[in-house]
Amino acid sequence: MSKAVKISFWISVTLASLALVAGGAAKLASVEQVHTSFSVMGLPVWFGYFIGLCEVLGGIGLWLRKVSALAAGGLLIIMAGAMYFHIVYDSIANGIPAFVISLLLIHILISRIKNSIN
Repeated sequence: MSKAVKISFWISVTLASLALVAGGAAKLASVEQVHTSFSVMGLPVWFGYFIGLCEVLGGIGLWLRKVSALAAGGLLIIMAGAMYFHIVYDSIANGIPAFVISLLLIHILISRIKNSIN
């Protein structure tokens, strides 16, 4: 990897993990605003806590070389669900953060896969 690619990779990891750990921690702390989306979709209360735990663990996993590609892939699924919620139940503009995080996760995933092949 070139120096510029390495820098962009670590910036992506830092930004994505900060956003995901913060969002996951808010869900685990029972912040009502972040749990509203799950009830709007008719999902059980425990699902919000499950997603929060996945976001926290996935955000940490992005830093661990052996599991970062798996963490990025799993978190992409969660971000797809977040974008779906905002497109169907909310305004599309509110889905922009999930879209940006998805782009960061795609960058991380591709970088890790390319690095493991070389």
